[in-house]
Amino acid sequence: MLHVFTLFLAVVLALPLVAEAQKPIKVGMPMPLSGPPALFGEPASKGAQMFVEELNAKGGVLGRKVELLVRDSKADANEAVRVARELILKENVDFLVGTLTSAEGPAVSVVAKENKIVFIAPIPKTDQLTAPDKLHPYVFRVAATTTMEGRSAAEIVAKWPVTKVATISFDYAYGQDVTKAFIEHLKKIKPSVEIVDQQWPKLGEQDYNPFINAQMAKKPEAIFSSIWGGFFVTYSKQAKALGVFDAIKYNFIGVGEAATPETTKSMGADYPVGIWGNSYDAFYWGETAAHRDYTARLSKYLKDEYPSSWAVQGYIGMQFLTEAIKKANSADSDKVAKALLGLTVETPVGPLTIREKDHQANRGQLYGKTVKDPKYPFAIMKPVTYVDPSKFMD
Repeated sequence: MLHVFTLFLAVVLALPLVAEAQKPIKVGMPMPLSGPPALFGEPASKGAQMFVEELNAKGGVLGRKVELLVRDSKADANEAVRVARELILKENVDFLVGTLTSAEGPAVSVVAKENKIVFIAPIPKTDQLTAPDKLHPYVFRVAATTTMEGRSAAEIVAKWPVTKVATISFDYAYGQDVTKAFIEHLKKIKPSVEIVDQQWPKLGEQDYNPFINAQMAKKPEAIFSSIWGGFFVTYSKQAKALGVFDAIKYNFIGVGEAATPETTKSMGADYPVGIWGNSYDAFYWGETAAHRDYTARLSKYLKDEYPSSWAVQGYIGMQFLTEAIKKANSADSDKVAKALLGLTVETPVGPLTIREKDHQANRGQLYGKTVKDPKYPFAIMKPVTYVDPSKFMD
């Protein structure tokens, strides 16, 4: 009888463990799904969803399925915080992967720290996210930083036959930080450069004409812009109408992914072909077998012959999270946070590593001059070059 009771007790005590093992691992994703930022946010969430569906089809991670809960952050820091808190407190998510802007990322990082929950940022670039005074055990980034992006752009502009350079960026963390990094590095490698004008429209500005007219009055020979997403579409249409690109002989570089397939596709004939830009990915890059395979799967998943570049960031964010869960052999945030330190993952764009000292991945981007190609009904970068950011990482 005692043996039966002991067996019964063992079964009862094991039930919660079995139930826990069968529960899905929940991941919350605050991401802009409406307004101009959705041009990037929507595909980023789809890339994460594709990864989750492929993972679950293979049995999940540690024998558990992954459940992705995507919520519209509206590219607003306050809304991103509200959504993140709701995901943690009401939906009981185990982890957060998400946010797009450099206003949202640092705000959600504070929530992650308060709740001791791992937060992986796949897109926000501001250096402030992982600055020494902001860094904590639960925040990680698999995007480039403003320093890496600004310096990469400066290396390109330094080779142009220009000395009078102007900048236009949104007046918030990303715009300020990336512009500062660009100017400081450009002056260091090409001291003859003079910054003749800087314009700072507010984030989300729709009428750029006053900024453009004020800038062109200073007669720059080149322009650096970090206006991004649907906002770049609006800005560049207005700039094109005012003859900006002709006046500066297309010596224009748009960081903030101004050369993404999403942007060039959405603008069609309105795109200022001839400018330089960058992108996290491009379906036509096809550098490795792994990238070609990923692109083919994404094209099928999105039912799009020319799939999004932004999907890769959501995909990579989820890749790092699940690899860390495997390495930790646990879905406990403290254990997963430790597993992320120094972790290397084979991604569709090659091996990436999160550094221990600042929780930052060595994530580079594609850069190139935009051209018309008879193969496609929109502009592409050609040649397209992956810029390794390692030398730009402090």
